[in-house]
Amino acid sequence: TACDLADRDAVAALLDRLRADGPPIRAVLHTAGLPQTTPLADVTPAELAEVTAGKVAGAAHLHELLAGDELDAFVLYSSIAATWGSAGQAGYAAGNAYLDTLAQRRRADGLAGTAIAWGSWGEGGMHAADSDRALRRRGVPPMDADVAMGALRQALDHDDVTVTVADVDWSRFVAAYTAARPSHLFDRVTPAVTVDGGKPDPTDDGFRARLAALPPAGQETLLRDLVRAEAAAVLGHPSTDQVPADRAFRDLGFDSLAAVQLRDRVGRATGMTLPSTVVFDHPSAAELARFLRTALVAGADAPVEAAHTARPAADEPVAIVSMACRFPGGVSSPQELWRLLADGVDAVGPMPTDRGWDLDGLFDSDPERVGTSYTRSGGFLADVAGFDAAFFGINPREALAMDPQQRLLLHTTWEAFESAGLDPHRLRGSATGVFVGTNGQDYATLLLGARAEVEGYQATGNGASVVSGRLAYAFGLHGPAVTVDTACSSSLVALHLAAQALRSGECDLALAGGVTVMSTPGAFLEFSRQRGLAADGRVKAFAAAADGTGWGEGVGVLLLQRLSDAQREGRRILAVVRGSAVNSDGASNGLTAPNGPAQQRVIRAALGNAGLTPADVDAIEAHGTGTTLGDPIEAQALAAAYGPDRPADRPLWLGSVKSNLGHTQAAAGAASLIKMVLALRHGTLPATLHVDAPTPHVDWSAGPLALLTEPRPWAADGRTRRAGVSSFGISGTNAHVILEEAPADSDPAGPSASDPAGPARDGALPWPVSAA
Repeated sequence: TACDLADRDAVAALLDRLRADGPPIRAVLHTAGLPQTTPLADVTPAELAEVTAGKVAGAAHLHELLAGDELDAFVLYSSIAATWGSAGQAGYAAGNAYLDTLAQRRRADGLAGTAIAWGSWGEGGMHAADSDRALRRRGVPPMDADVAMGALRQALDHDDVTVTVADVDWSRFVAAYTAARPSHLFDRVTPAVTVDGGKPDPTDDGFRARLAALPPAGQETLLRDLVRAEAAAVLGHPSTDQVPADRAFRDLGFDSLAAVQLRDRVGRATGMTLPSTVVFDHPSAAELARFLRTALVAGADAPVEAAHTARPAADEPVAIVSMACRFPGGVSSPQELWRLLADGVDAVGPMPTDRGWDLDGLFDSDPERVGTSYTRSGGFLADVAGFDAAFFGINPREALAMDPQQRLLLHTTWEAFESAGLDPHRLRGSATGVFVGTNGQDYATLLLGARAEVEGYQATGNGASVVSGRLAYAFGLHGPAVTVDTACSSSLVALHLAAQALRSGECDLALAGGVTVMSTPGAFLEFSRQRGLAADGRVKAFAAAADGTGWGEGVGVLLLQRLSDAQREGRRILAVVRGSAVNSDGASNGLTAPNGPAQQRVIRAALGNAGLTPADVDAIEAHGTGTTLGDPIEAQALAAAYGPDRPADRPLWLGSVKSNLGHTQAAAGAASLIKMVLALRHGTLPATLHVDAPTPHVDWSAGPLALLTEPRPWAADGRTRRAGVSSFGISGTNAHVILEEAPADSDPAGPSASDPAGPARDGALPWPVSAA
């Protein structure tokens, strides 16, 4: 009779019919259940309820509704998943564990009860969909049905309460079970033997001889192909096409048993004894191949990564060899940013309509109205949700849980590597550092109502530390990975730390930049109450009409390398970081109030770090937020720090990219850096927008400052051109960087269309295309 055991009324009606139509009920065998193959992190509440219902609800209903019947047997079909756990069967294991406990409860109450934790049955069992080969590979071959029925009879004859019945290949099963971590669960099982890599035959050195005859690149290729072939065999693939060298084994479907099998196969193929954790320690074919090459060619005791032979000079200049960005106004590259700057485009516009904001309820012209913003404009990124998750091997649930800031950084970092002429895949295992500025993770608030869809990924998707860690993981970078949060100075502080790490030898390449995406309108609400926003959303830096800042967002990434290394490798050099410095306001006139003396100190420290005088700098890309308090304080500090010994005919030109993009917060420093690198490349200083007249709160006639109200040519005139870039954080952390034009011989081919600054040459032009 068909009956939904999870429906108590249906079960009661069935039992009533059986009692009315026939002899007394004397035995129950509860065999219902649903198979499950979902990893724990991906299990939803709905799936958990469905998987456990047939086991838990059905058994509970039978237990309650047959409480008055005198039963000879009450047999519950449990599973080995409840005995020792089974990958992908979290809910199924929990449901069966309930059956084991129910049998014990019934016995304690003087009732019949037996729970048998079965292994897999052959001849049409629940796991018939699994191939016989797959089950045997896991060490749990399907049981012959007649043998299993004999075990059932024996359990009832012996009046067992709970018993496990399974056919287990202990050599395979225990090896897989203990591969990721030690366990003593099977210590008393005989024979509980584990599989090791085997002792290599000392006379069999054919593979090593073949390897030694190849050049280094050939050695790595041979080993990579070997690992991919063995991995494909373990997974049952007919070729290596489904085993990309740089994809993590875990993402390819490896479990603990597969990892052990790969260890064994690679050990036999190379004649090596490998540790059981080798696949976890070197989690892709490329990384495992590099490890094998080091052990086979350089000797087992050689370090996997070569140490630096010499410490770089402490004053080594740092080259900017690549840039990538996304900014308001549809800017998706440095080239597009330069066109926006050169054309004097105002990229500030209305609030986005694709983020679920209540735009009608959000705006109110009254600054005192709680929960509203008195501006409805800002500098916003287009298609902020757009992300090619598959390109980076990220599953849809994890992508949904990831802050858009992490997604944007993955895209722009890839582009920064490619723009430098570097294959991102070849950087795996390299001493490349990651230094990223951020100042908020408000995306997490949007996920509160979607926990079922994103649980298991929220912590990594929204943690500030993972903003940098995600890049190091995705690209396999082994240098320092540091997330910087000093608010609006974050990305400039990140560049300062990156330059220090390069000079100290902690890394050979370094990513530096910052990112801000406003997933919620919270920043507008907060600064509306402080009356710190411009009503029209425009930043009027150093202008008489300045009336507050305007929020923007964006992402900028710069790739840095020691200048000597970049020159030796023939890298295109866009500009040079000559010096930098970071300090704090300390006890200023209020926690968030700017401090002029501290700004002077950080500028002088940067000049000292660069070994320059104030007269050596031509232009300043200012913090310039358009506030009536901050801009005059910054201008006075610049005049005091850069005024001494400055020729009267060489004013210090002053501008702010915030007048084009809005205040892009943690990405503001990166935007300023990219702007000034482009200005150096093009020999033009772009205009600062929205200046009706220079602010009257600064004595422009007495100091060295001149406001860039129109574009100006930036000729060398026999001098090395340099610019200062400032960023000041709301927490009081100040940063100043001195940029210098690239050495004359750093770009022998001349600027091209692929250059993030220069115009195209005449004639044919190669156009590189990248695809997954």
